[in-house]
Amino acid sequence: MSDFLLEIGTEEIPDWMIEPALENLRANFQAAFGVFGGSALSMEATPRRLVLIAKDLLTQASDTETVVQGPYLSAGDKAAEGFARKQGTAAANLAKMSDAKGERYVFTQLVKGQSLFQALSEALPGIISGIHFPKSMYWTGKGDLRFIRPIRWIVAVVDDRVVPFEIAGVRSGNLTRGHRILGAKEPVAVTAATYFDVLRRDFVFVNAEQRRARIQEGLGPDVQRDDQLLRTLVYLTEYPSTIRGSFDPAYLELPKEILSTVMRHHQRYFSVLKPDGSLAPEFVAVTNTDADPDGLIRQGNERVLRARFNDARFFWQVDQQKKLSARVADLAKVTFQAKLGSYKDKTERISTLAAQLAAQTGADENVVQLAALLCKCDLTTDMVKEFTELQGVVGGLYAKAQGEGEGVATAIYDHYRPVNMEDAIPRTLEGQIVSIADKLDTLRESFRIGLIPTGTRDPFALRRAAQGVVKILFEARLNLPLIPLIQDVPSLIPFMRERIEFYLREVLGFFYDEVGAAMAPPLTTLADVAERAEAIRYVRPTEDFEPLAASFKRIKNILKQAGFDSSLPPKADLLAPGPEKDLHDAWLRVSEQTRVSGSYREKLVAIASLRPQVDLFFDKILVNDPNPAIRENRLALLNSLMTEFSTIADFSEIVTKGLNA
Repeated sequence: MSDFLLEIGTEEIPDWMIEPALENLRANFQAAFGVFGGSALSMEATPRRLVLIAKDLLTQASDTETVVQGPYLSAGDKAAEGFARKQGTAAANLAKMSDAKGERYVFTQLVKGQSLFQALSEALPGIISGIHFPKSMYWTGKGDLRFIRPIRWIVAVVDDRVVPFEIAGVRSGNLTRGHRILGAKEPVAVTAATYFDVLRRDFVFVNAEQRRARIQEGLGPDVQRDDQLLRTLVYLTEYPSTIRGSFDPAYLELPKEILSTVMRHHQRYFSVLKPDGSLAPEFVAVTNTDADPDGLIRQGNERVLRARFNDARFFWQVDQQKKLSARVADLAKVTFQAKLGSYKDKTERISTLAAQLAAQTGADENVVQLAALLCKCDLTTDMVKEFTELQGVVGGLYAKAQGEGEGVATAIYDHYRPVNMEDAIPRTLEGQIVSIADKLDTLRESFRIGLIPTGTRDPFALRRAAQGVVKILFEARLNLPLIPLIQDVPSLIPFMRERIEFYLREVLGFFYDEVGAAMAPPLTTLADVAERAEAIRYVRPTEDFEPLAASFKRIKNILKQAGFDSSLPPKADLLAPGPEKDLHDAWLRVSEQTRVSGSYREKLVAIASLRPQVDLFFDKILVNDPNPAIRENRLALLNSLMTEFSTIADFSEIVTKGLNA
């Protein structure tokens, strides 16, 4: 057994590309070297290196036998001799085997397993060049290797032996490099066993979790938690240290959102909070050094932050000289999409749709109308032009500062929410309405001109917009039917249904067949769909539910095979006494119960109570009776059951366990 170490040393790799590259490298390695076994495969990375460590690999792959099929005996001796020559043997050495077409010649070939050393040497160049990056570059000449950044060194060792190969003019070896500033000036030798310790002495924490822990240790309890920023900084540093700085408290007159954005997005600083949750005039920066004994790094960071805060204060003061309501006309100069016009055009569409939604939901129409009119006006402000990630937020802050009212300000502030599945939905009904109107307008108009997402392209983030609409409708339980809002764009309907099904499965945790059963009836509100799915999950464990679902599958198949398409109810005078009449009477009783029952749970429990009558019907009654009138009447009875109860849930979608349908 041997351990293998691969380190690809590069110029600094963008932090957001590192983890996907590691997973890609892992998959490529496993596909190529799975035959060598191994007890563990671990991946590590810093900005300057991608690292793979494989433990306890076999030094020699097992020999394998391959059976090469040749001509059938009926083809004659000449064919057998030609096949034997091709395999490098004599016809007398061929074996015979039989299959459905007859007896044929075969040749069993022993393939000797490669040594680990040889296999690595041959395959590693292809594995490295096969790592996928969203963007890549040439550096040795066009037509040569493309990689995210120039490769400067490669370590490839099995235990302490170098695996020889070359890629992009760089030969593999056992020499690595430490920290760019703090480490030794010359490369240092490593083996698979000493790698981590050697680099640790050379001021490199190869393990990302160690870097994360080192940063967290230096933050302190008063630092605002920011997991995404922490993750970014882990992959921007090799030897992280924290530095606490301060700024003039006078800047705290600016809104917290603006100050935090400047620190987080533009400087990658952590904000510091007071006990009451407001911002303190301090920040924490993370540097890729061991210390700042003279405070020079702290002073430099404070100076840069002061300049950024001065810019933000200037933008705030200049922007307040023109109210949002005076900026509506300026939106005509801001293009939304070449074929869809300006943001003024979009604002007018949002306002019309938002007014319609407000009337349906009982939202304050005046608040909704004003918020819809002003929600995009911050795109014309200097603040958003400089800090684009604050669009919407700045609009809400400006609306509040300009006296537009708390309801209007909050609706504008929140109308981009949710920006992802983890984000909260808008806090107010009016904000939810404006957000839905904005997102639906983007979806409707984009689909109308053919801008439909594909598997690899979604430049207008339409999936995110659709998921935002779905999330709001589910979480707010709005009494707002979705399909009527998009039925004039037919191609959008299946797209939205996919997003609804995704939310039910991946967020709410329903099984795929429960989703299918709940989604089968005509869509009304998403709150209604959620209630159906919850009722199915509640009733499913009861003893009658899955057997009845199996019977409904049987009914569906019978009706399909019979080609039955009549909507007429069964005729009572053609019903046979006993199981057939009993099922008919039970159907009428349960049908009445489902009409008066308040909840889907009660309705499904009532439907599940039909199981004894349905079972007895199939045990005792021949549906395909020789008498055509009786056969049609029995099919009508089954169709009535299927049609009426499928308006609540399609039981035939439920996957049953070991039950014959």
